[in-house]
Amino acid sequence: MMVFWLIFGFIFGLAIGSFLNCLMWRLYHKKSMLGRSICPLCGHQLSFRDNIPIISFILLKGHCRYCHKKISIQYPLVELISGLLFSLVVLKNFGYLPSFNFLENYLPIIQVRGGMLALQIIRDWLGVFTLLFIFVYDLKYQIIEDIVLLPAAGIVFILNLFLGWSWQGMMISLFLALVFFGLQYVLTKAKGIGLGDIRIGIFLAVFFANFRIFLVVLFLSYIIGALISLILIIFKEKKWSSQIPLGPFLSLGGFLILFFS
Repeated sequence: MMVFWLIFGFIFGLAIGSFLNCLMWRLYHKKSMLGRSICPLCGHQLSFRDNIPIISFILLKGHCRYCHKKISIQYPLVELISGLLFSLVVLKNFGYLPSFNFLENYLPIIQVRGGMLALQIIRDWLGVFTLLFIFVYDLKYQIIEDIVLLPAAGIVFILNLFLGWSWQGMMISLFLALVFFGLQYVLTKAKGIGLGDIRIGIFLAVFFANFRIFLVVLFLSYIIGALISLILIIFKEKKWSSQIPLGPFLSLGGFLILFFS
């Protein structure tokens, strides 16, 4: 059963990564999600053989079949990472990932088995999809789209209730998220964080359900962000006054806790 989920998860993750690339491009350029995929460089409609995750990129040697311009490495990279992360979700839920339970006496982690395991995997896949979207989209465009975050938060909220999480606990996490990010937004006059970061906080609060877990995610995210920002400044890639998107760091913190808490 685990092998089936692992293979299916990887293939499904590749397809989701391909969809994620399409979604991000169409959202940013205000294009409809309806209709066939097109080359973002020349606008030519792509056939099925041009849309096979990773394989098409390799066969085409990284160039569009029609305009022959170079395809961004983002496309196969997001597909591969998505496939690997979906596989990690399966390994995590079947107990094959190491766990750093330094807070095991404080975090009421709910263990699911049997028929609920499939629901848990689906919930985590949705989390991976959303966190990966946040990472790439905010890093590339430095904006966040409600059309992805808010529906994902709503669906995760419902799935968490089926899986046994307390709605009161999720509401406490939501309150903390609004206070934590809201105060930063007000005190920095929107220069420290944006409204999009508040919405990311809302999703993380719902997804991790328990306020202790949520606080650990925030702690790790800000530590990672501070370290990476400091490195960029030391190597003169950024200045102290530079704006660096927070979303990618919140995603990294979320991934760490999702897979290794």
